[in-house]
Amino acid sequence: MTPHRLGLLLSVLGLSIGAAAFATLAGAGSSAARTSAAQVLRSNFISACAFSHQSNDDPIVYPNQFGKSHLHQFMGNDSTNAASTLQSLLSASTSCRRSGDTAAYWAPALLQGTTPVAPTGATIYYRRSTLKAVKPFPAGLKMIAGASSATTAQSARVTYWNCGPLVDVANSSEIPTCPGGGANLRLHVRFPSCWDGKNLDSADHKSHMAYAIGRRCPKSHPVSVPAVELIMKYPVLGGAGFQLSSGGQYSGHADFFNAWSQQELTRLVRSCLNAMRVCGTRG
Repeated sequence: MTPHRLGLLLSVLGLSIGAAAFATLAGAGSSAARTSAAQVLRSNFISACAFSHQSNDDPIVYPNQFGKSHLHQFMGNDSTNAASTLQSLLSASTSCRRSGDTAAYWAPALLQGTTPVAPTGATIYYRRSTLKAVKPFPAGLKMIAGASSATTAQSARVTYWNCGPLVDVANSSEIPTCPGGGANLRLHVRFPSCWDGKNLDSADHKSHMAYAIGRRCPKSHPVSVPAVELIMKYPVLGGAGFQLSSGGQYSGHADFFNAWSQQELTRLVRSCLNAMRVCGTRG
């Protein structure tokens, strides 16, 4: 493929890369160079997790302060509470199908009026968002995506609502009304995929992380890590009368506490993301 044709392909795929990266892809003309950009977009592995429990705890924002937070719904690690540590999480069970995924995931509870709606589960995508090879999250990394205090629409790059991929309902910052028939309400939250390489957390639980730009990590956060997208699934159609426990419908956010088996996480990053394979739930 000529550089011109490759440029057109990248444009269609929505990729924006620098001149050096473009030259690398276009120059040698090898099969790997021609296909790597498309493979980066597709490579993934997935963790499918059942709903575990809910409580007013948040071990990242309010460690050791039981009941301090708005109501959260937890996926993954079955032991997550205000006092959770890396050691306590690693020794606990998980609601995820992948036994090695003992990480903790949580999001604000969905409320119908004032009544919590238990999610049916969550699908958690781990993708590669950069042309540069990905490194596994370090053990104990914590991060938050989205703003719990948002009262207006957040960037769709970070969070949005929809009804799933099989119906013609656009992604929205507002809670839609889904058509049913298996097309129920979902909340998507996307975490940043670039790490500063030093800190497992930061004062705002965000500054040690950054979003990739044009398939590259910024110089301030040079380490490419998996791009995590948490998709919360609910047994309701949405519409009027629903809100998040953090307030309204715009305050979508989620927390991640890495307590994976590091051996298993490293294997998946190597054999799926860095091998540019679509592993799904089985890789």
